[in-house]
Amino acid sequence: MQSKAVVFRGENLTVHVEDILVDPPGPGEVMIKMAACGVCHSDLSVTNGTLPLPPPIILGHEGAGVIAQVGPGVADFQVGDHVISSFVNTCGKCRYCVTGRANLCSVAIGTPGTLLGGHLRTRDASGQPLNVMAGCGVMAEYATLHENSVVKIEPVAPLDRCALIGCGVMTGWGAVCNTAKVEAGSICVVFGAGGVGLSAIQGCVAAGATMIVAVDMLANKLEMARTFGATHVVDASKSANLVKDLRKLTDGGADYAFECVGHGDIVAQAYATVRKGGTAIVVGVARPDNTTTIRTASLAFEEKTLKGSYYGSTRPRHDFPRLVSLYQAGKLKLDELITQRYSIDQAPQAFDDLAQGRNARGVIIF
Repeated sequence: MQSKAVVFRGENLTVHVEDILVDPPGPGEVMIKMAACGVCHSDLSVTNGTLPLPPPIILGHEGAGVIAQVGPGVADFQVGDHVISSFVNTCGKCRYCVTGRANLCSVAIGTPGTLLGGHLRTRDASGQPLNVMAGCGVMAEYATLHENSVVKIEPVAPLDRCALIGCGVMTGWGAVCNTAKVEAGSICVVFGAGGVGLSAIQGCVAAGATMIVAVDMLANKLEMARTFGATHVVDASKSANLVKDLRKLTDGGADYAFECVGHGDIVAQAYATVRKGGTAIVVGVARPDNTTTIRTASLAFEEKTLKGSYYGSTRPRHDFPRLVSLYQAGKLKLDELITQRYSIDQAPQAFDDLAQGRNARGVIIF
C-alpha cells in the first residue's frame, strides 16, 4: 500500500514527509487507514534525542483510524472497526499484564522501533526498511500494527478527538485517576499546561479535587488551564521562589503534585510543593541523563511519596473505551484540546508550532 508518512532520519529536529510503502499485515497484525494523529511532545523528543529511537523512523504514536486489512489469526478485529493505537504492546501474559499493570508489559520493552517480534512492514521509496515509533508509526496515511497495539472502540465519536486518547489524554488523566488515585476534596498542583497537563487537570476535576493549581510560563497555556478546570494559575516565570509561593497558596502544601514537563528540577519543585504525607507524581519524560535531587530525610520524616506514572497506569482495552464514553457524556473535553489541525504535508509546521508552545494539541488529519 502506498502512503505518505512523517519520517525522522536523524537530522536534529528535522522531519520529512515521504512517500512510503506499507506491507500487508502478517500473522496477528492489522493495517489501519489512519484518520488522525496527534503531534505529541514525545514525537518531538525523538527528533531532539530525549527519546533515542533508531532512525530512519516513522513518527506517530497517538492515532486513530479504521481497520483496512486483518492478518492471519486475528480474531478480535475486522475490517471497518474503529480503533485507537496504543504505544504499549500489551501481551496479556506477562506478570505485569496479568496483575493489572498492562502499561508495564515486559514484551513492549523489547520493541521500541519495530512491531512485536522485530518485524517491520514499512519501507521507503527506495525499498529500505523504516522503523516505527513505539511499535506504531501512525503519523502516516496507512499503518500496519500488531493487534496487541490496537484498541477497538465503538464508532460513536469523531476519530480526530479519539486519537488524543492514545497518548496525551490517557497519560495525564490516568496519572491522576489511575496512578495517584486522587481523593475528593484534595489540593492538586499540575506543573505544565500542555496537552498532558491539561488532561491531568481534567483528571483532578473528575476526581473531585477542590483546589487545582496550574503552573506554566506561557500565558496562553494558563488561560487554557482555567478552561479545563484549574481553580488557580501561577506563572512560574514571574515567581522569585516558586515552591514558597505554591506552599503559601495551598496553605502549607498540596496533597498531590503532578510534573508534566519532563525535567529533574521541576520534579524536585513538585516534590517540595507537597505537604507532609503528600505525593508527587512524575509524568513527563526527561532526557536519559537528566537527574532529580531531593532531601533524602524528607522521605522518612515527612512520609512523602515520589512516584512515577507511565502512560497513566493504563489498561488500554479497559481505559480507552472508558474515556470515549466520558467524552460522549460531556465529562471529558477533547474538542477544546485541539488548537490546530494540519494536513500531513504541513507536518514540519506542526512540529515547529509544538516546539514553540503554540498548541495544546496539534492534530494531523488524513
